[in-house]
Amino acid sequence: MDLPGARTTHLLYLHGFRSSPQSAKARQVAAWVAARHPGVHWWCPQLPPSPREALALLLEGTQDWPSGTQGVIGSSLGGFYATCVAEARGARCAVLNPAVEPARDLARHIGEQTAWHDPTQRFYFQPQFVDELRAMHPPRLAQPRNYFALIAQGDELLDWREMAARYAGAQLCILPGSDHALSDFERHIAGVMDFFGLG
Repeated sequence: MDLPGARTTHLLYLHGFRSSPQSAKARQVAAWVAARHPGVHWWCPQLPPSPREALALLLEGTQDWPSGTQGVIGSSLGGFYATCVAEARGARCAVLNPAVEPARDLARHIGEQTAWHDPTQRFYFQPQFVDELRAMHPPRLAQPRNYFALIAQGDELLDWREMAARYAGAQLCILPGSDHALSDFERHIAGVMDFFGLG
């Protein structure tokens, strides 16, 4: 589905690995929606460690969303999940320093992990989660124009060139500098929200 410029009515935000709905970017987007577009249906769930369970949660939670006006934003591993959801739903999608090969990159993180925003929260990243990520990997994007990719050349965890190649044909915003967390996201949020007609 090649989406027109209709304003998004339902917006999903997906956090990254070890992150949560309390991430700075998630809170900034939530505040933007609440202040400027309070009628938009907003959902930012805490994702389970299992990729298979995470995707099942997301597809179930969006199954009744309108096909032409739903959008999804994902950061890092959440960008990978967002792409999976967008390909399944035909949704407009913005990815922020997205993980493009998470099965490869997270294979070295098997074991006990702590949450960034609450170190008392722990989870175990199991070996089969890598297999789940590999099985979920979406093929080439069906409609690259339905994607907006915000990519930092200064990302210290992911290769910006790999991200840009994965989202070739999308609306790319390549930032010189910045970092994986997009610590300067407040400077770029307007462009992301404009993509969804929520400026």
